[in-house]
Amino acid sequence: MNPRPSNAYGAQSMAAPLARVLMRSAAGAMRGADARRWHYGPGFDPARAAAQHKAFAELVASSGATVDWLPDADDGLADSVFTHDPSLVTERGAVILSMGKALRESEPALHERAYAAMGVPILGRIEKPGQVEGGDCVWIDRTTLAVGRGVRTNQAGIQQLANILGPIGVTVFGYDLPLWQGEEACLHLMSVISPLADDLALVFSPLLPAPFWQLLRDRGIVLVEGDAGEFHASNGLSLNVLPTAPRQVIAVAGFPKTQAAMEAAGCTVMTFEADALCIACEGGPTCLTRPVLRA
Repeated sequence: MNPRPSNAYGAQSMAAPLARVLMRSAAGAMRGADARRWHYGPGFDPARAAAQHKAFAELVASSGATVDWLPDADDGLADSVFTHDPSLVTERGAVILSMGKALRESEPALHERAYAAMGVPILGRIEKPGQVEGGDCVWIDRTTLAVGRGVRTNQAGIQQLANILGPIGVTVFGYDLPLWQGEEACLHLMSVISPLADDLALVFSPLLPAPFWQLLRDRGIVLVEGDAGEFHASNGLSLNVLPTAPRQVIAVAGFPKTQAAMEAAGCTVMTFEADALCIACEGGPTCLTRPVLRA
């Protein structure tokens, strides 16, 4: 298999410096969204969501990352702004995933077309009945991927992913997730962990799968506990933070206890207002980005 071109793609890390990222504006995609259909909360407002997304994108760009934009269109795919879920990018190319949420089934095709234009090869695809969403995938290191098995990701998908990644030296571990608040309000593995650096992670340990917690402990990863009250008040969004570099993160504003815990662990935290976008739509800063290159 040919090696990847230098400085083009490869993101087998959750916190290495973010160099290239795939995003989609909320201006078009969310313009006509039916909040009830998409399971958005009462705080959803398309215009404010678009403005908040723009402010977030400016923070991402200010970190030094190049933003590759999916076409901005009012195509009825409101959740497509959460670009983390439909694909995964390795050092050998992209894996096109298969969505567990029926309304999002056509999103992976958007990513595949974008990668063709960006010069990112396709390493493999998850095929039905397999399901894997990117929010369930956490790189522990460049050769170890943890995947949550739950409402949106199933065993058939995890097995396919292991078959795709095994030949490039990646071991895949699957961990069972609780149902928590029900099928519609899905819990991804990344709902309960946000890596802050290779050796540091923000977690809500009561919902961590016990074997996954043991793996983190055995790998020497220091766990920072997110505030329980803020976690529940935000439906988990207080925990969803995006590292742009080790210990440099972007978080949703309004959760001072969780922010203070990260800062006490040596992190620099930038925040943005996201009540109409992240809190209302159940997707945080990590969900809004698909890292293509972490250098």
